[in-house]
Amino acid sequence: MLDRHEITKNWLPRYTGMPLDGFGDYILLTNFRHYVVKFAEKFGCDIQGENRPMQSATNSNGLTIINFGIGSANAATIMDLLSAIQPKGALFLGKCGGLKKSTEIGHFILPNAAIRGEGTSNDYFPAEVPALPSFKLHKFVSEKILEHGHDYRTGVVYSTNRRIWEHDEAFLQKLKKTTSIGIDMETATIFIVGHYNVIARGALLLVSDVPLTPEGVKTEESDQQVTQRWADSHLQIGIDAMTEIGEKGEKIKHFLY
Repeated sequence: MLDRHEITKNWLPRYTGMPLDGFGDYILLTNFRHYVVKFAEKFGCDIQGENRPMQSATNSNGLTIINFGIGSANAATIMDLLSAIQPKGALFLGKCGGLKKSTEIGHFILPNAAIRGEGTSNDYFPAEVPALPSFKLHKFVSEKILEHGHDYRTGVVYSTNRRIWEHDEAFLQKLKKTTSIGIDMETATIFIVGHYNVIARGALLLVSDVPLTPEGVKTEESDQQVTQRWADSHLQIGIDAMTEIGEKGEKIKHFLY
């Protein structure tokens, strides 16, 4: 391998099972295999990479969806690998915990920024560099949310590598001081590594639990209820946004700070 680009061109198909020419110009990223299954069923396209770490599918409109798994390390990996094809935009469809009384299960969050509590992003930029989405991409996504008849919240989300923190009182107090609206594991990483790789990026998060209350901590049963009620809308908003943005949206060219 002569350089970084040669590595990513080799590893993107290796991780996803999708040849380089099989990827579209716009990408949906998710943590959930069933989002890929629903996407493939909707468009009658094949799922690639069933025996690989990441499953993917591309429809006839040139939109690709990828299940990259869970956690900031995986988020960084897929954003690095996507540099092999330099997509015109990538939107993360993830779930998060709601941290405000005004943020209820089933609400959508379109984050203005993310706090880099996950640590992975420190390998790309100093701590002073903010984790931000691409504004024009988010502007277009916001229009699609409203077209679908949903409201949404904006604010800062906190991204962490920790998965079991709900009963750590010191961490809870730290969260409250950040005034974050939600908490997840990947958004800050996607924003920072997207910036590093000159990829326009965004995140549309679905509130799946309210972990600051004991009865609000996510369980298998409660997560299934959220999926049954809101996952279809979540996915469809992402599909519509990333299908139409190339034709109707403003140019979302990425600029370095």
